[in-house]
Amino acid sequence: MVIDLLQNSFYGRLRDLLLSSISIMNFATTKSLTAEKFKRRFGVKKKTFERMVKAFKQQIPDTPRVGRPWELGREDQILAALEYWREYRSYFHIATDFAVSESTVCRAVHRVENILIASGLFRLPGKKDLIRGFARPEVIVMDVTETPIERPKRSGKIICTFFGQGRKHDFALFKASGVKFHPLTESLQDSGYQGINQYHHNSYLPKKKPKNGELSPLEKDYNRELAEARIGIEHVNRRLKILKIFSERYRNRRRRYGLRCNLLAAIYNYELSLTA
Repeated sequence: MVIDLLQNSFYGRLRDLLLSSISIMNFATTKSLTAEKFKRRFGVKKKTFERMVKAFKQQIPDTPRVGRPWELGREDQILAALEYWREYRSYFHIATDFAVSESTVCRAVHRVENILIASGLFRLPGKKDLIRGFARPEVIVMDVTETPIERPKRSGKIICTFFGQGRKHDFALFKASGVKFHPLTESLQDSGYQGINQYHHNSYLPKKKPKNGELSPLEKDYNRELAEARIGIEHVNRRLKILKIFSERYRNRRRRYGLRCNLLAAIYNYELSLTA
């Protein structure tokens, strides 16, 4: 005879005791984290998290809601979204941390993303601000970074983003974006943007080594200075890729990729303002 031990009342109680001893992640368990550990754990500062909670409450105030109540509170929904962006584990694995269903975490992440975008606080300036020049000349540093996207089987401030499908040359991606700069804005590029002077005259590119020749000492110094001025954009790419949703293969539907990129880039900008 085969006996299901979990059906037995003694083993059922034992199972409940074991489950109750598991530390479930929630807002209360994260309060003890220091500011440094919170940043390491979730990828954003505690002040940014607090502002996210405030934006959430402004969009959805504490009033009686129609329909099924949320299984996760506002703070826990934001923590689940941060956990998803930071670690990019599956919804199932994050759901086990919060002791809820997989679909609950999925809905929570989407809800948080939509609310934060709608709040207007975490939003990039966009292309119009580029052509306006922010009311004064600016120096723009531009670069491309790649995120591998899973295909179905069938410290500078970020201003705007643009996305292309598949591998594409940096300059080709720029032309497809339709981005235009203010005439007085200085634009610093790497060698992948040869030809950009036809679109923006105030652009600076590294000097190419002539065939069967050498760069002059002055040209080498120019390239070195340009590389040092451009290093900030590499730091921006590195900091964004601390969030593993950017550094690992993107597994979700592509139509939400742009929303997430813009939201997380805007959160990065917000954190810059905290240290300014």
